[in-house]
Amino acid sequence: MDIYQHFREEERPFIDQVLSWREDVELKYQRKLSDFLDPREQLILRTILGNTPDLIYGLSGGKENTERKRAIIAPEYEVIDEEDYQLALLEATYLTKFVTLEHRDVLGAFMSLGIKREKLGDLIVQDGKIQIVAASEISDYIKMNLTGVKKSSVQFEEKPMSHLLENSNEWSKKETTVSSLRLDVLLKEIYGMSRKKAVMHIEAKHVKVNFRVVENPAFLLEEGDLMSLRGKGRSRLEEVQGKTKKEKYKVTTGKLI
Repeated sequence: MDIYQHFREEERPFIDQVLSWREDVELKYQRKLSDFLDPREQLILRTILGNTPDLIYGLSGGKENTERKRAIIAPEYEVIDEEDYQLALLEATYLTKFVTLEHRDVLGAFMSLGIKREKLGDLIVQDGKIQIVAASEISDYIKMNLTGVKKSSVQFEEKPMSHLLENSNEWSKKETTVSSLRLDVLLKEIYGMSRKKAVMHIEAKHVKVNFRVVENPAFLLEEGDLMSLRGKGRSRLEEVQGKTKKEKYKVTTGKLI
């Protein structure tokens, strides 16, 4: 089976990475622990490893409903425990009376320290509290070096994973018909803008699909694709139900409230 035919051309490097991990585990009988994977990467990994004999794999980001997760690939005779994922929950508080912090503010502070996104799991900012699930190998670095976000002083401390807050994200769903599954068409429909404006956002690099910037308005979306438009939040193509008699696509979309 040609695994590449099931995915997009730009996903080939990650597919090759997973195939390399699989081969290493098969040849060396040593488990592999990945960095954090986004949901699309997790799907690719599950597809490739789903029916692999002599291997097992697992995914964890601290709790069942976390979005970003680390993967472990191991010989079938091994047992994967939660602590094997080497996750650390770091928490800090700030005074909401004096500063308003958003997800992008905190993530930007991490990036400014030279920390790669792949070393960070889910990030929650709510009610004066910041929580980040991080690879345990960088937890001490974060605690020592990340002492401020915008104008707020913060001090991160490690907490038990059981303290991880539930993500309060709510999605509104909508059933509609669209002329095509092009990115500009779906953006127009979901965000209530003209197609011309949707194209402008795409070409200005304001749009991501599955966490990667897409600059092509004709990019074809698939069921399950997650989109984000700068300043307008996240959305996704929940389901493609088929075509109408007029050759339009019947779709269900979701938008983060």
